[in-house]
Amino acid sequence: MAANLLKAELKRQGVTYAQLVEKLAGIGINEKEVNVANKLSRGKFSAAFMLQCLKAVGSSQLHLD
Repeated sequence: MAANLLKAELKRQGVTYAQLVEKLAGIGINEKEVNVANKLSRGKFSAAFMLQCLKAVGSSQLHLD
């Protein structure tokens, strides 16, 4: 479920995985695009990673519906 929420937010923001990696680097989080894609496809990542992604894309709200 968390992966679906994060993917939906990225889509709403119009952010690709490559752009997400760049934005994460901007806040000091070093990830590779393939690692981000794997985390989201498996749905296995920490809550901290999700919050970092949301911060990186400038999301101030999370749509749960």
